[in-house]
Formats: sequence, C-alpha cells, structure tokens
Amino acid sequence: MEDETTALEGGQRWDPAKVGAHWQQELERAQRYFKSWHDRCVKIEKIYLDQQSDQTSAAKRHFPMLWANTAVLQPAVYARVPQPVVERRFKDAEPVARIASELVERNLAYAGDEADLDSIMRAVRDDFLLCARGTVWLRYEADFEPLDMDVEPSDPPAAGLSGEMAGATLETIADERVCIDYVHWSDFLHSPARRWKDVTWVARRVPMTDEEMEKRFGREAMVSGAAQAAGSRKGESQAERAENEGKTHVWEIWCKSENYTVWIADGSPLALEVSEPPLDLTHFWPCPRPAYGTMSTSSLVPVPDYVYYQQQCDEIDLLTRRINKLTDQLRLKVFYPSGDGAISPAIEKAMRPENDMVMVPIPEWAAFTDKGGSKAVVTLPIDEVQKVIVACMAARKQLIEDVYQITGISDIVRGDTQASETATAQRIKSQWGSIRIRDRQAELARFARDIIRLAGEIICDQFQPETLMLVSGIRLPTMAEKQQVEMQMQQMQMAAQQAAMRAQQMGQPAQAPPAPPELPPQLQQMMGQPTIDEVVQLLRNDSIRGFQIDIETDSTIEPDEDGEKQRRMEFVQMVGGFMQQAGAMAQQNPLLVPVMVETLLFAARGFRAGRQLESMLEQVGAQLSEAARAPKPEPQPSPAEMLKLKTAEVKAGAEQRKAELGVAQAEIEHRATLEQARGEAAAQALQQFQAQPAYQ
Repeated sequence: MEDETTALEGGQRWDPAKVGAHWQQELERAQRYFKSWHDRCVKIEKIYLDQQSDQTSAAKRHFPMLWANTAVLQPAVYARVPQPVVERRFKDAEPVARIASELVERNLAYAGDEADLDSIMRAVRDDFLLCARGTVWLRYEADFEPLDMDVEPSDPPAAGLSGEMAGATLETIADERVCIDYVHWSDFLHSPARRWKDVTWVARRVPMTDEEMEKRFGREAMVSGAAQAAGSRKGESQAERAENEGKTHVWEIWCKSENYTVWIADGSPLALEVSEPPLDLTHFWPCPRPAYGTMSTSSLVPVPDYVYYQQQCDEIDLLTRRINKLTDQLRLKVFYPSGDGAISPAIEKAMRPENDMVMVPIPEWAAFTDKGGSKAVVTLPIDEVQKVIVACMAARKQLIEDVYQITGISDIVRGDTQASETATAQRIKSQWGSIRIRDRQAELARFARDIIRLAGEIICDQFQPETLMLVSGIRLPTMAEKQQVEMQMQQMQMAAQQAAMRAQQMGQPAQAPPAPPELPPQLQQMMGQPTIDEVVQLLRNDSIRGFQIDIETDSTIEPDEDGEKQRRMEFVQMVGGFMQQAGAMAQQNPLLVPVMVETLLFAARGFRAGRQLESMLEQVGAQLSEAARAPKPEPQPSPAEMLKLKTAEVKAGAEQRKAELGVAQAEIEHRATLEQARGEAAAQALQQFQAQPAYQ
C-alpha cells in the first residue's frame, strides 16, 4: 500500500482497482481466520433460537439448556443503561473544568437517550454471552440548514470560532449528534492479531440499498462498484436472502497503519471511496475494543461458553428424548382372549376409557368363572419402564448440575435455595457463588465506559458551542458579551466621575468618589461564570483536558436498593457528625476552618451521593473559610453598659460646657478689669495735663 499512501499524501487520485483488489484480499484473509469461530456461532445461534433442521417431532425434543443459562446470565451481567459521569481529573475548585465536565456529562446523557443505548447494550450483551464477542460503531452526523434572514449582523459571533467560521454560522446552523450503531457479530472483522493493540485495521459490513449508495457515493461509483457485487445480496438461509433483497453489503474499513478509510462493496474489485478518517480520535478506531468472552493470549478469536458444555447438553437432549419415548410407553395395555362368544364383547365394553362405572351382563357365566374371572384379563407390566424413567431423570439432573458447575451459575443466581439454609450460608453463597460472573459484568461495564468515552471525545472535538449549550441547558456568556458588559460598567463609572468633576468645578462641596454601578442579578451571575470560549478551548485541547469520563459504579447491573439506602444513610450520618464536631472546634480556633472544610470534601467525594453535593459544599466551605479569615468584630456592650456609658457621656458633656462657661466668664471679667485700668490711667493723665502752667 506504499504507492497508494504516497498518492494520498500528494493529493492525487487513488486507483480504485488497486485499492479494491488489496482490500478484497485482506477481507478474505480475515474471513478465513475467523471461519471456525463463525461456523460455531451459527450453530450456537440456531440452537438458542430452536432453529435446528431435525424434521421428526421425536428428534426435536430437547432440553433448552443454552436458552436457560443465557436467560439467567442476561440480567446478571447487564440490566440497566450506563449513566455517564464526567469528573474533574483533579478535585480542585476550577470553575472552567467544572462547567466543562457538566456540559459534557449532560450532552453524553442526551446522546445515550437519543441513540437508545440501552437496546444497543442488550444486543451486545446477547452476542457476548452467545458468541463471546460484541461491538458497536460510532459516527458523527451534522445537518446544516439556512438561518432565517432576520438575524442581525451585529450579533456577537459564536464562541470558539474564527472569523470565517463565525460568518458561516450566521448563515447555517448544525443539528449535531453522535450515532451509536450496533454491529452484528458476523458483520465485524479486523486484522488477525494476538492483542487488540496490534490490530492494524477494523471493518464493518453495512447493508445499503441502491438509493442509499447513490446518495452516499454518487451514481458513477455506485454503478461501478455494485455491479460486480451482486453475489453479496444472497444469503445462506431463506430469511437472510429475504433480508438482503435489494441491498448490497458495503464494507467500511479504517486502516490505522496507513491512516485512511475505504468503502468497498462485498465482492467488488473496485473501491467506492478512499479518504482520510472523518474523525481524529485518540486511539484512531471509531469503535471500542469489543466485549470479549473467553480468549487465549495467542489470538483474538474468542471461544463461546457453550463449547465447554456442549457435550453435556447433547447428553441431556439424548436423555430427554429417551424419557419422552419411555413416557409414551406408560399406557395401560390389556390382553384378553378373543372368540369366546359373549365374554369378549363384555370385557371390551368394560375396558372402554369413557365408561366410569359399567355393569356388564355375562350370559355364559359358567365359562367365565371356569377361566378364573379376572384372570381372563392380563395387563402389560409397566413397573420396569417406570424404573428406567426415574433412572434417566436422575442421570439428566446430574448432567444439569455438571453444567452449572462448568458455567459457574450457582443456585443463588438462579434463585434456587433451601429453607433449611441459614442466612449466613446464603450470604456466603451470594458473595462467592457469583464470583465468576463478576468478570463478565466488569467486561460489559468496561465496554460501556469505552462507548461513553468515545462519544465524549466526539462531542468535545466536533460539537459547536451552541449545540453544547442547547443540549445541556446551560447558558454561558461569550467573551464578546462579557467584554461588552465590562465596557458598559466602565462607561457608567466614567460618567459618574465626570459628573463629580463638573460639580466640583461649579463650586459645590466635594463629595466622596462615586461607588461602582450595581448590575442586575442576571448580569452579575453572568460575570461570575466562565465564558463558553474558555470552556470550548478546554474541550478542544486534549493535552489540558481537565476531566475524565467514566460511568457510575455498578450502573450496568441491577442495583441493591437496600445497599444504596444504607450508603445514603452512612453519608448523612457522616456529614451530620462531622459538622457537629467541626462547629465546636471552629468556635475555639477559627484557623482550623479551612482544614475542616477540605476534610469534609475529601470524605464526601468517597460517597456516590457526595458528588451531587460537592459543588454546594465547596461554596459553603469557601464562605466559612472567608468568614474565619475576616477580622473578628469587637463585642457589643450590653444595654445596661450602654446606659452607663451614655450617662457618663452626658455628665462629661455638661461638665465640659460648664468649664467652657467658666473660662468665658473669667475672660470677660479680665477684659472689664483691663478696661477699668485703662480708664483710670487716662483720667490721671488728663489731670496732670491740666495742672501744667502753660495750660492755665
């Protein structure tokens, strides 16, 4: 494939004949590799569906051991749809990672509901139990439609998009979705390998009508590729031929070693399409590692469980048919002499099954009594037949017990127990009797987790911000909206400052600087949230993606309601006891509040119910820590002390005013004395002047 790869990198057209011939050989090689497993699975599926080709009714009698075991294991290994859980990788208070994880979790829950993940997982479970392998295939689809013409060009562009993409978004909107397709065990192939990490290509077979092929590949490619694939529309059975009527099997191949995808019709030497992978996934494959049953380390060819107890099932069927035949022999067979005149008709009339009570007259009574009366009638002995039936049933029961020993299906799993057993014995059986089923439960849980992770990766890489917010119901502001609000706040603050400056220039008394304008509660909440641009940037960047995708523990099996209630009660008791002790310690030493908050969060994260309250606990803890770091206010005096203080203040004020009045009176008296002294001095000076001779 080196020439083809070079042609792809150089942008040249691929040669459909070379590519088609190469991949037809690869598909045939993989089909030969899995042929023995495929033939086994076909036989097992016929036995499970009771579609064996035996014609006689006696040969059809069998014990449905495979169906019974599968029916017991089905709800034990998978019973409920997996619930996605997206958690922060590090349990710190990072608002962007928290919002991003909540967005992705809600989108995953919606994608699972839309794709009917529960029915897909049940189909995979059945393939897993019968054929020891089940898988799915994930796709990304988006439908673009023109927007209405009433969109304002001044609307802010979509977050996380470039200018060209933002302009395109104003013209089109996308209906995005993650499609999860169930793949039948016979429609999935991969390259022969010992381990899944060594697989170089995977393929799935898709039946397509002529209209679907023309819409997908075009008329020319459809005619050139499907004209030579007419044999792919046939089937082994009449039902398969009816299902394939008017359809062509097309293989979708993802080649990891060459980094491209190929579409080719089954049996056609020409490739319908060769292109780069439509999804850039971490592990390249659009499907998780299949849910495998029993396997060895030498190959990826699984072994169905039925193979290990097939011989016991054959013997059980043989004994069942034998018991059925012997049961037919449990009939009352009577022998009586014929040709005895009136005696034979009388015996025959008496032995008719519809006669409950019969009185039969016998004309030749002497002849009847000479033959011994009742000895004239002889029955076939059936005691020996009954003993053989009992022995066959005992042997079949032992074989059934052997099957349970082989499969590991205990009596507790089947709901079969004895009243004489103690509760401790039943608990021990429940704990250790299902230990071999836990591996199957874990494998299906791992498979469901891989599906959720693949869907989450597609959502993070492909979904537009509008789709993320629309599906999750979380409305986040864009960077443009946040900047616009900040600009409005700055403008309002600048206007207030300018008004204060104009008032000061006009001679008005100076006022305190204006307080920042208060925003409406909705805008305040928006300003406190991270923007959708930051969230999308975190989702797009794999290297800094701050969360991990998983499923709830035991979410795929039937829950233990009593155990769940017990865990919730333990959580409530833990929180209540801790809060009571922490309150007393916080009053004595407020510096320990942050330590106690982190301890409470550490304990709450260990409970399933604690995850729902984690955000609330963090908010309350932050408030408590901030209150503990704040300066402690001075204690307020009691009403009596306040009255004493007020009285003392009044007395002090009165004394101060009295002292001030005394100082003023003294100053007045001093000034009067000065004025009197000045008057006396002036009068004395006048007298002296008049006493002089010149004046006289």
